Amino acid sequence: MAASRLEINFIRLLCRCESIASEKRGETEWRLEKYVGALEEMLVALRKSPSKPTPEVLTDYTRKVDFLKGLLEAEKLSSPTEKALANQFLAPGRTPTISSERMPASKIVHMQTKARCTGEMRNELMGTGSSNKGFSETDLRHRGGVPLDERQSAAELDAVLQHHHNLQEKLAEDMLNLARNLKNNTLAAQNIIKQDNQTLSHSMRQADINFEKLKTESERLEQHAKKSVNWFLWLMLILVSFIFISMILFIRLFPRLR
Repeated sequence: MAASRLEINFIRLLCRCESIASEKRGETEWRLEKYVGALEEMLVALRKSPSKPTPEVLTDYTRKVDFLKGLLEAEKLSSPTEKALANQFLAPGRTPTISSERMPASKIVHMQTKARCTGEMRNELMGTGSSNKGFSETDLRHRGGVPLDERQSAAELDAVLQHHHNLQEKLAEDMLNLARNLKNNTLAAQNIIKQDNQTLSHSMRQADINFEKLKTESERLEQHAKKSVNWFLWLMLILVSFIFISMILFIRLFPRLR
């Protein structure tokens, strides 16, 4: 299905936002925040549009907009460590915004932002100025004539980065174990509920069968009671008739003496 005019404008603005996010921006840069706000409004309009994209495409659009919002919020943090930690939890888009992209632009922005935050953390730990931000860790290790203090700072930086990496791996493993336990508990609860439903259904069927049997026996008992009453009534009538006839015969055969 061809993209609507609204979706085309949304894609153009999204590409522009990803392009601005990939560049190094100053504190006075305001365009990206305004553009992201416009993206949110256009995304809401896309969801309500009659010619809206497929749910998978809408989910990817939402993911990219949320990524840009999280990127802006992470840049407002004061500490490079907080920025790096916030960037770790950002989720870039999974598909390219335009067909000419080999890799999603949001993933490239994510990698650039992580590298920038890592450089800021390195500079903060080593106490260097902004002019040294272009040096990498490998340059510092292999550069000749590097002071001992800087080499020690580089080693401390490696230890801090390794510690953060270990913490992230442990957190991911804990989350994976938690998700696995939650899945197992959910399956166990589902099986228990299923068994309870089967037991309840069996009990209801048995109760229906017992009710039908009780109804049948009640009808038979009622019929039997009616038959007993009829036989007793006829017996009483016969007995009364016999006594009456016997009295008449007795009177006729034995008249009263005078």
